[in-house]
Amino acid sequence: MKRPNSDETPFSYSVKVGHISANPVDVHLEADSRELAGLAKLWEVLSVEKLAADLKISRWKRDGIRVKGNVRAKIVQACVVTLDPVESEIDENFEHIFIPEDSKLARAPSMDAGEMVLDPDGPDLPETFTGDTIDAGAVVTEFAALAIDPYPRKPGIEFEDHIEDTGEEDKKPSPFAVLKDWKKE
Repeated sequence: MKRPNSDETPFSYSVKVGHISANPVDVHLEADSRELAGLAKLWEVLSVEKLAADLKISRWKRDGIRVKGNVRAKIVQACVVTLDPVESEIDENFEHIFIPEDSKLARAPSMDAGEMVLDPDGPDLPETFTGDTIDAGAVVTEFAALAIDPYPRKPGIEFEDHIEDTGEEDKKPSPFAVLKDWKKE
């Protein structure tokens, strides 16, 4: 997956890989008003009121980095029925692993190795990175975006006025119905 660089993402926090040890480093991130406005535009919501994350960043295996944490956000979206503003709360735990692209763990299995079996409920595959930094802010942004309700609805609002009658008129006409008025000669 291609990650946007810090110029393209509105919320960024670069982490120098060389400064991370086996002991987890606790990091608290919080978006300022400029970043919140950029996130609202990126996520196509009315507004983002708050975005905060608590992370534990540590080494994974020998040369990988593990970013584990919790992201909390408060957003305002348009109701899909009435277009009125709807407030939503996001509170997601996540874990993401990065490995250098030259690591032996990053090598894709060759076609001769057979099938690659993935567990859909298991952890994601590690993501590769180049250079000596990773963007923890982009990880937080991605996991918060995945938790956004794609069809927000105001409480108590339903499509009552748009329910179609399921009476006899709704039956599909028989293809032979047109033949009943046909006259024999």
